[in-house]
Amino acid sequence: MQSSRYDAWVGLFVLIGGAALLFLALKAGNLLSLNFDATYQVSARFDNIGGLKPNAAVKSAGVVVGRVESIVFDDKTFQAKVLLNMYKNTQFPKDSSAKILTSGLLGEQYIGLEPGADEKNLASGDIIRQTQSAVVLENLIGQFINSKASDMGSAAAAVPASGSKP
Repeated sequence: MQSSRYDAWVGLFVLIGGAALLFLALKAGNLLSLNFDATYQVSARFDNIGGLKPNAAVKSAGVVVGRVESIVFDDKTFQAKVLLNMYKNTQFPKDSSAKILTSGLLGEQYIGLEPGADEKNLASGDIIRQTQSAVVLENLIGQFINSKASDMGSAAAAVPASGSKP
C-alpha cells in the first residue's frame, strides 16, 4: 500500500517534469509565445522575406514590440504581405519603416522597426509603406565573386604581354 502512494507521487513529478521540458523546448524554438497583452494589427509588404517565419519578433531598439502573425504571397504585386501584431503599449508614427534583419551572422530573422516623425500613430489595419527586404547571404557572396572576377579580368587586360616592348 505504501509503495503505491510513492509511485503516484513519482508519476506526478515525472509528468510535471515532462510538461516543463515540452514548454521549454517550444519556447526555445520560438514555437510558443504566451503573451496576453492587447495588440493591434498592421501590415507591410516586402520583395524578399528571406527566412522570416510566423511568430518571429518585431523589435525596435532591441526591444520586442510585437510578433509576426502571418506571411502570405500577393499574386497581384508579387510581394510578400506580412501581418504584424504590435503590442498596444507601443505606438509608432505612421511613417515608420520596417526592415528584415538577422540576429548574428546566421541567426533567426526578425523585423526591425525604425520610428518616423509623423504626428499620427499607426492604427489597426494600417500599412507600413517604407520597407527594406532581407539581405540574402547567397546573393552577397555571388556579387562578391562576380566583382572579384571582373576585377581580375580587367587587371589581366591591363598587364602587357611578356614578349612585347612598350
